[in-house]
Amino acid sequence: MVYGGLGRHVHAIAQTQAALGFDVTVITQAAAGASPDEVVNGVRVLRVSPDAPYVPLDEEHLLAWVAGFNSAVARAGIRLIRTWKPQVVHGHDWLVAHAAAAIKEAARIPYVTTMHATEAGRHQGWLPSELSRSIHSIEWWSTYEARRVIACSEHMRWEVGQLFNPPLDKSVVIANGIDPGRWRVTARQRQIARAQYQTPLVVFTGRLEWEKGVHTLIDAMPRLRRQVAGVHLVIAGRGSADAQLREQVKAKRLGKSVNFLGWLPEEQLHALVAAADAVVVPSLYEPFGIVALEAASVGTPLVVARTGGLAELVEDGVTGRTFAPGNVVELASTLAQVLLDPPSAAASARAARTKVRSDFGWPAIAAQTVEVYREAIADESRPQTIPAAKLARLVGPPDPLPGNLLTGAVS
Repeated sequence: MVYGGLGRHVHAIAQTQAALGFDVTVITQAAAGASPDEVVNGVRVLRVSPDAPYVPLDEEHLLAWVAGFNSAVARAGIRLIRTWKPQVVHGHDWLVAHAAAAIKEAARIPYVTTMHATEAGRHQGWLPSELSRSIHSIEWWSTYEARRVIACSEHMRWEVGQLFNPPLDKSVVIANGIDPGRWRVTARQRQIARAQYQTPLVVFTGRLEWEKGVHTLIDAMPRLRRQVAGVHLVIAGRGSADAQLREQVKAKRLGKSVNFLGWLPEEQLHALVAAADAVVVPSLYEPFGIVALEAASVGTPLVVARTGGLAELVEDGVTGRTFAPGNVVELASTLAQVLLDPPSAAASARAARTKVRSDFGWPAIAAQTVEVYREAIADESRPQTIPAAKLARLVGPPDPLPGNLLTGAVS
């Protein structure tokens, strides 16, 4: 079950660790037609359905659904350790924090967590609802319960430090990665994909959520059309903002210039990205930006917002072009420059492809992650302490949060 970059990250790193000779089991969400217990490319995969309460997976019932899911994951993990002795449990984000902590206690092993994003970060430093405040508290709690906290970029490590203040030696940066071999597109596949749309072709791929900034890209289209004749935008992905974005396109009378494709199978997605004259990552909040790695791996020019991990991945004028997040005028101008100067765009795309292949391979990232496991195992005998102020926040009601939690955020 892949909702975004987190699922692809777990899939890739688990398979790579198994290929390196480690014994890996993944406990994850059940999927229609999938076996509840099978070995896939050397990884044992256990798939579970949430325990009661049985509620829909939507915003209103999210915490109840996550509670049921964590109960099921924890029970599967506790059954597993009766016959198999793991050395570490690795939980990804707040969605499995309680299960990971329960398995940690039952198996007496360290818990390592990877923070792929934060609730405050997704809302530009604010916690706008009781749900957001609840998720924020679980995120903080998971950084306390874990022996090591992995962040996917230096920006994300800074964010975790600002929000949760873990000890300096507890957090470490390990980037997301990519397998360039899976992103091979033939000239014929690229040609077929390109022939389906008008050119120049601009592509967005990813979740259709507010923080991904697709509304900024749509707002930039009228300006871009005045500068680049015949430009066409294709949006591939799904999410809660889908209907709102379609209404935005309709209101701006862009129906003939913008296509929504929804979710695409991997082969079609790769061909579409390779066919583009530019891939845009317009995120308002982006801890890492795996979509940028994917576009770079097939040699497509990049235009990304200068935010979070994207600002670390793309050097303006060298490996792509950047613009201020949310800035419609700058986005339109930057895109126009890329589309109207193909030789310069191709040169930056080649530089980005070289960087991706040298710096973001999964074997190196998996090895770095295993080294964090070794550190966590070595530290497990050292007791953790919790400051009284933080303990009060943990056991009592949340304090009022009147201001932006990430004021002064660096890019």
